[in-house]
Amino acid sequence: MSHQIRVASEADLEQIMLIENACFGNDAWSKANMRSELLALHTTYVVAEEGQTLIGYAGLSKQPSSTSSDIQTIAVSESRRGLGIGRELMRMLLGFAIEQGAKEVLLEVREDKPTPQSLYKSLGFVEIDRRENYYQPDGISAIVMRLDLEGHK
Repeated sequence: MSHQIRVASEADLEQIMLIENACFGNDAWSKANMRSELLALHTTYVVAEEGQTLIGYAGLSKQPSSTSSDIQTIAVSESRRGLGIGRELMRMLLGFAIEQGAKEVLLEVREDKPTPQSLYKSLGFVEIDRRENYYQPDGISAIVMRLDLEGHK
């Protein structure tokens, strides 16, 4: 079945939370936090859907006074991984970052997650830092990655 990518709305919250909890377990955001993110003026969230079912989502944050954007989160349903959906979600967010005037995009990724690390590297992100014991309660470190958007348009 084909899918489409579109901007998320608060009406997507329930399905986003199903994916969030399935993908992130102990690291999952609360429903209240996710609702706040979806409604915030400085964030852009996108979803991938097949028919009426969400199969992925991703979020970008950019303060108007900043030249930096942050990938807040990205998740794809386990049954739909490996089909390029995460790449499509990321590319859409990078397009929004450019439209919003960002010069760079930052993100954190768990050091024990090689698949998303590979995706980010393939999009041009490079490792710039590490944050020890960043993800709690598991105590997993984060790799901080950066994409320079200058000339990336």
